[in-house]
Formats: sequence, C-alpha cells, structure tokens
Amino acid sequence: MTPLAVLCRKIRLLVLDVDGVLTQGHLMPAVASNGTTQPEAKWFHVRDGLALRVWQDAGGEVAVITGRGGDLVAARCKELGITRLIQGANPKTPAFLRLLAETNTPPEAVCAMGDDLADVPLLEQAGLGVAVADACLDARRAAKITTRLGGGFGAVREVVELIMRERGTWPVA
Repeated sequence: MTPLAVLCRKIRLLVLDVDGVLTQGHLMPAVASNGTTQPEAKWFHVRDGLALRVWQDAGGEVAVITGRGGDLVAARCKELGITRLIQGANPKTPAFLRLLAETNTPPEAVCAMGDDLADVPLLEQAGLGVAVADACLDARRAAKITTRLGGGFGAVREVVELIMRERGTWPVA
C-alpha cells in the first residue's frame, strides 16, 4: 500500500476553505457606484458539489471553515447538506481545534484544503493537508499534496475522488 493510500484510508472529515478552494477566490464588488451595498457573487463548481454529496453518501463528513462568510456560503452549504459551517474564523486554528473536539475526530482523520496563509496551520495539522494548484507558496509548502486543478475549478472533486479511489469506494458507473 502506498503512503498516500495509508493517509487516505484514515480520512473521515473534509475541512474546506471557501474563497480560493470552493470558489476561484474572485470577489465581486459589494458596493454599487451609488454607495449602496449589493449582494456578493461567488461561483461554485458543480463537480465539487457532486463529489461532496458522494463523499457524504459514503459516510464522510464535511465542514467549512472560512475567514469571510455570508448568506451565499450558508446557502451553498445548506444545498449540499453541510451542517458544520464556521464563518468569520480569523484565525482559523481555534475553530479547527473546536471542530475536532466537537466531532471527536483526531487530526490524522482530517483532510484540510486551503489556498492561503490563514489555511497553513490547518494544512500542517491535518493528516492530509491539500493545497489547490493556485495556492500561495506557503500553503503549497505546508501541504502534503497539491491538486492539479485550481480553486473553484474542481479541485475539491479531484481530492474527494483521489481519497475514495485510494480506498476503493469511488462509485464507478
């Protein structure tokens, strides 16, 4: 068994960042030219959503820890059946440790995905730290693996599929 397969077999909980992981990280202006606040726009990749459903259907758990947040993130998590959503986590480590305690999950059973400096401590502590392809250098250095795809372009699907294929649980049509 490869070292990656050994890591993947332990994973029970996916911990995901939003901006730069579930989305491309682009932020639409939230203030109109007349000064009124407008809803922020975010683009989520449909394949990431499908993979998260497959993961959950197979008994895996998903949590989202984001330094930002808002109604769009809450709505997307609700749509995907993700009940563990922590928004406004700055820094993220206390929220991560609280999540591990609440779920009784050891760090080696966690796959954390991130893209930027705020995610580095989670990538270092998780059993499988994953940086998306377009992550900052420090996140890529802290991660055990880096995806081929960038954030918002199916990187989450890539990781879920990798873990489940290593375990022999990816559904094949």
